[in-house]
Amino acid sequence: MMIMENDCIPDCRDTRSVCRASGLRLIADCGSTKTDWAVCSEGVIHRRFLTSGFNAIVTPECEIERVIREEVAPNVGGMSFGGVFFYGAGCADAESCGVVERLLRAALDCGTVEVVSDLLGAARALFGDREGIACIFGTGSNSCHYDGRGIVENVSPLGFILGDEGSGAVMGRKLVGDILKRQLSPEICRAFDDDYGLSRSEIIRRVYREPSANRFLASFAPFLKRHISDPGIARLVEGSFEEFFRRNVEAYPAGLPVGAVGSIAHHFQPQLHRAATTFGRPLTSVIPAPLEALAAYHR
Repeated sequence: MMIMENDCIPDCRDTRSVCRASGLRLIADCGSTKTDWAVCSEGVIHRRFLTSGFNAIVTPECEIERVIREEVAPNVGGMSFGGVFFYGAGCADAESCGVVERLLRAALDCGTVEVVSDLLGAARALFGDREGIACIFGTGSNSCHYDGRGIVENVSPLGFILGDEGSGAVMGRKLVGDILKRQLSPEICRAFDDDYGLSRSEIIRRVYREPSANRFLASFAPFLKRHISDPGIARLVEGSFEEFFRRNVEAYPAGLPVGAVGSIAHHFQPQLHRAATTFGRPLTSVIPAPLEALAAYHR
């Protein structure tokens, strides 16, 4: 099922001849929860829309195919693209990238298709052809040392069970654990129960027995945002960012600019900036989504 569509940008699905002549590009920023798509030319975005997201490593091929055929293709019907540039979670090896490329070619009218990691997309959006340390904070988290051309070093994120510090999934995991163990204030515990009405057994079932536990846990990020003035919530969020810098960013060379992309980075900027400063790695830029910068990069 399609998540939503943003029609504030002109729709050119009915102008096939114009689309073919305009050198259109289709750019995607795909995370585990959602994918942000842009139809653009010469660095200008003409149309944007959202679809379901996926992780190319863990999502079954049939589900990736469903998303592309049922959610993406109807949004770009009649368009022909000179290039499709797909930046995706889990697109870190030839096999995963090959699957996504094959499915895109089968469903879309396109020429060049480039499928690479969302991490490279974040680095290109943040730094273009300059060197820096790029970080992602969304449902999951990731980081890399980027030399202006490609990723030269990457501390493995390891997922929300073993890693993904600073991500929505890990913050949600910490929140739920603290709620169930009553480690937060009575007011916060009551607010959580009032907002979600989840029993202990239902939470355990959703985390341990059902798929997409990372999405379920990340769905509590709005609660953290609403209650960020609570000292316990503020410590949870800032502490998770500090873990990210300690276990990931500290492995990269000092003195390089550090930037961050993603909804978690955007909504919790004060806590993220404080954590970065604590480690002597002040952030030079924070952007909620890389799509506009990527459109400029690919002009």
